[in-house]
Amino acid sequence: MLRRLRIKNFYSIKEELEVSLLLNTQTPADFRSIPTLDQKKASKILAFVGANASGKTNILKSLAFLNWFVGDSFMGLAPDAEIPVSTHFSNSHEPVELGAEFEIDGSIWEYRLVLTKHQVMHESLYKKGYRFVYVFKRDWDAVAQKYLIKLKEDFDFDKKEAEKVRKNASLIATAAQYNQPLALRLSRLNIETNLTMLGKYNFNASTQLVNAAGLFYQQDQIKEQMSRLLSQWDLGLSGVTIKEHKVTDADGNKETIYLPFGVHYIDGKDYELILWEESGGTKSAFVLLGKILPILQNGGLAVIDELESDLHPHMLGAILDLFFSPVTNPYNAQIIFSTHSHEILNMLHKEQIILVEKNKGLNTEAWRLDDIEGVRSDDNFYAKYMAGTYGGVPEI
Repeated sequence: MLRRLRIKNFYSIKEELEVSLLLNTQTPADFRSIPTLDQKKASKILAFVGANASGKTNILKSLAFLNWFVGDSFMGLAPDAEIPVSTHFSNSHEPVELGAEFEIDGSIWEYRLVLTKHQVMHESLYKKGYRFVYVFKRDWDAVAQKYLIKLKEDFDFDKKEAEKVRKNASLIATAAQYNQPLALRLSRLNIETNLTMLGKYNFNASTQLVNAAGLFYQQDQIKEQMSRLLSQWDLGLSGVTIKEHKVTDADGNKETIYLPFGVHYIDGKDYELILWEESGGTKSAFVLLGKILPILQNGGLAVIDELESDLHPHMLGAILDLFFSPVTNPYNAQIIFSTHSHEILNMLHKEQIILVEKNKGLNTEAWRLDDIEGVRSDDNFYAKYMAGTYGGVPEI
């Protein structure tokens, strides 16, 4: 469960920005919230709304980056490679600062990271008892030209190995290579996203269709759920099948890929159409379900930029219902997304809506709808947002 996210000097976010999923005590305790370990409530859903280029994607991108850095920076970067991160263009002399507060395995944790393109300046992990106490700390000593490492018993890792950590890799990702239990756990969090550091990838791309088909082929339960949902969503389908296909690469090596086919029932007969020839909405829904169904099945976090891409607004409501319902979301999975489909606003609590815009200094600012004085829970959020009452709309 994600509780809070902190961002500073990351792409368009120059000043410190905090995003909280913790809900006010007045928020109804219904199917849209999750009880936390410290007797509070957190949201299952958080929607980012704002004009184009306001910075919505950059907020989501910070989560995608943290997940990649903690899990894959050791194996994903050459020892002398730059870290794929950027500061605000007017503040390149200062480092990026990121932090996340979250719950796993019955404890509340906080991860903090300060870095430049060239190296980590600070990395730490804290665990909450009666207060937050560090599990490890890593700080760059510019005079000694080495990292100063402090480790507690929760992070049982050889200090001499820890001091060898590369400048461009996470200590967690490094310790995971030595099978340190907590590092392994943190490097394998169940997070799915459609973002890379270059931005959102296309759900209609052939690679994404093949990848999703491969996932569904290996997991019968979510394959059946995907097929049933697409059939229910009025896409002209009666089901989806996945078939093995043998291919030969440029070096002559043979491999198996998986191809999806839409099934159409007409006059008592089934007709199959490869998904490449289906509509953009059908293809997007297929790949999106490949992201969110594994999260719903096991618990975790989905981070989706432009959730509505190629989808009808009514379909978005059906997707959110999958997270709302304890039947389809038994492990309290969360979804955080950006959207321009503003009809969604009336499906959410005011605490579940983040408005985003850039100020005159081209710094991304964001505020929760319940931070605005006078906003009532029974307001028509969609109508008032469209009228410009809350801000976060383009000035055209």
